[in-house]
Amino acid sequence: MQQLYVNTEKSLIATLPRFTFEGKIVIIQGQEEARQAIRFLRTQRIVGIDTETRPSFRAGTSYKVALLQVSTLDICFLFRLNFMGFTQELADLFADINVLKVGLSLRDDFNALRARWEGIEPRNYVDLQTMATEMGIKDLSLQKLFANVLGGKISKKAQLTNWEADILTPAQQTYAATDAYTCILLYQRLKTLRETRDYCLIESPTPPAPSQEAEQPKEEKPKRQSRQAKQPATKRSKSTSTATRKKRTSKTKSNPSEPQ
Repeated sequence: MQQLYVNTEKSLIATLPRFTFEGKIVIIQGQEEARQAIRFLRTQRIVGIDTETRPSFRAGTSYKVALLQVSTLDICFLFRLNFMGFTQELADLFADINVLKVGLSLRDDFNALRARWEGIEPRNYVDLQTMATEMGIKDLSLQKLFANVLGGKISKKAQLTNWEADILTPAQQTYAATDAYTCILLYQRLKTLRETRDYCLIESPTPPAPSQEAEQPKEEKPKRQSRQAKQPATKRSKSTSTATRKKRTSKTKSNPSEPQ
């Protein structure tokens, strides 16, 4: 029986092996390329969906979706919408009831894509966040879900890079393809667990308690007194010392009868 965490700690993710998509990545920038890719995608039973948008670091500034990722188990197509726009063929893919679309927070993706094509009417899709919530999981980000369900770490370093750049870097391409591809893997695993009920929910592991040695406070060394502290609180003044010596001298001179 597989154990699933209700909440997934970041400390757990850091200990897991990194996972990346190792299939073929195809960048699509022209509409003719897009038509060929979509014809192929509509022959598939299931595809993973994700989008990327150029980040905005200025209040009041926003951008449209720049990249649409559609992945199978072997190949991922990266549609560069900032170059080619959104097409009727893409809208038809989303509406195709014969192709299951799976992704994370898909309604947000669909709403963002409508800024480029208002007529998007997606059909036959599954949101992984809905599946996970129904199973009792609370941490619903893609990175935490993948760590929790499939035991791998997805890097998010490229998330806030410029997705409208003239050329996507290899790191951007791998990041984008991995996000779409892992949606298929997560769907398949969650579906199996839900159907077989071969899982149990547990709370996040409790961090190890500190050792007794660590709990004991360190003994404080006695503070070394300063030289000034060792001296008497009051000092005899120079004038008092001189007067005492004069008094002793005069007393000696006043006794001449003392034997020699």
